[in-house]
Amino acid sequence: MRIDVITTFPEMFPPVLGSSILKRAQERRLVEIRVHDLRDHTADRHRTTDDAPFGGGGGMVMKPEPFFKAVEAIRGEGPAQGEEIILLCPQGELFRQDLARELSTLQRLILLCGHYEGVDERVREHLATRVVSIGDYVLTGGELPAMVVIDAVVRLLPGALGAEHGAASDSFSDNLLEYPQYTRPAEFRGRPVPEVLLSGDHGRIRRWRRKESLRRTRRLRPDLLAAADLSDEDRELLEEIEQEEQAAG
Repeated sequence: MRIDVITTFPEMFPPVLGSSILKRAQERRLVEIRVHDLRDHTADRHRTTDDAPFGGGGGMVMKPEPFFKAVEAIRGEGPAQGEEIILLCPQGELFRQDLARELSTLQRLILLCGHYEGVDERVREHLATRVVSIGDYVLTGGELPAMVVIDAVVRLLPGALGAEHGAASDSFSDNLLEYPQYTRPAEFRGRPVPEVLLSGDHGRIRRWRRKESLRRTRRLRPDLLAAADLSDEDRELLEEIEQEEQAAG
């Protein structure tokens, strides 16, 4: 997979891209990530990427020409098969795990980072193939959202994680939050690890984890639980959870 980022602040990316799973995924040639300075695709001596908005108003709007030229330079002779050009914008579709999974199957992503008051609408309408938001809040620019998208997508690439099935058990992988995790020591300041995790009984452990995943999702994200594809065992576990909560008052 190849990921290209177009930004006016390329210096923000090396610390993130050069660390942890993202670094290892690039070293293993699972992904190639390139960061491009939008200013390199301007035509004036001041390397201008923004201008005042037509119609008046405060702030500056990012110009369309540099974005179009940058994407054309990246594409070279033509678009790749399995490609998305994503504008990071608060007005886009919400970035969720299922979208990360979809994007991880593509050959190439081009991420467009806006800034200031926004990006000329012609970039959204005639260049971007998708507009994505990482949440219902406004950030200074698209650089942090681009890093979020890269991290979420790359960790889903086969071989990116050390554990063979690590991504499969993550929160949101099946519309449920992940079960609680524990490690040594078995008791810390009078707080013990649940006995079942020390039992060595893999069947009990699997059932406990599933139950706690359902319990946590039911309490914190009932909207996810409503959309989850539940098995008969899941429904039995949910009944147990409800009975336990009623008994506890």
